[in-house]
Amino acid sequence: MEEIKVSPDYNWFRSTVPLKRIIVDDDDSKVWSLYDAGPKNIRCPIIFLPPVSGTAEVFFQQVLALTGWGYRVISLQYPVYWDLMEFCDGFRKLLDHLQLDKVHLFGASLGGFLAQKFAEYTHKSPRVHSLILCNSFSDTSIFNQSWTSNSFWLMPAFLLKKIVLGNFAKGPVDPKMADAIDFMVDRLESLSQSELASRLTLNCQNSYVEPHKIKDVAVTIIDVFDQSALSLEAKEEMYKLYPNARRAHLKTGGNFPYLCRSAEVNLYIQ
Repeated sequence: MEEIKVSPDYNWFRSTVPLKRIIVDDDDSKVWSLYDAGPKNIRCPIIFLPPVSGTAEVFFQQVLALTGWGYRVISLQYPVYWDLMEFCDGFRKLLDHLQLDKVHLFGASLGGFLAQKFAEYTHKSPRVHSLILCNSFSDTSIFNQSWTSNSFWLMPAFLLKKIVLGNFAKGPVDPKMADAIDFMVDRLESLSQSELASRLTLNCQNSYVEPHKIKDVAVTIIDVFDQSALSLEAKEEMYKLYPNARRAHLKTGGNFPYLCRSAEVNLYIQ
């Protein structure tokens, strides 16, 4: 139990990379939390966006490996935003604050959807160099939840956690995947009711990606062949949307390959 939380790598990460908190909106309650590691003179870093259940820590293995190879890596956690335009606007202000003109985005699940929407939002003056989409989707209707998305804000935290946990792998998994799930459950427990409700709202309110607006962005799709929360239809939809995307397939890795198959994922990112 809790193997990752007590691992030397995780403890080294926590003790060497400081967590920064940045406010870019007029509303002081909207705080971006982020780890920014690697050479600060690099103006086009790779930014990691977590899934619904994740915090900025879930990409610690990517931060350690990629900065070791000389890259600048930013792993972040979003504030409470209830609507996609509001998120995109806040993210743009964050990039302005960090003085970053162009970035590479790695998004897992909801993070991947937000990355695509941001690339679309900034298509007239592009800010996104490339997208790496891990177990992600392009259309929220696959969750069949758009009718409940308006009521997530009313639900108590334990109910919201139950909804998220319903998508975690069931049945036997290998020890590394089990550790990854334990770690993600622990991260999920650390999120407040409003953080969870807002992320589920973004995840499920009616929206889809308009591919013609991001046709010039290089896309890599990372997905797994074993069980994950994404249906086969959702994966097929992504391949259709990005016919020229590079595909990085992992035999196994479940919902969180960046945690349990980090060496392979890091090579694909590199």
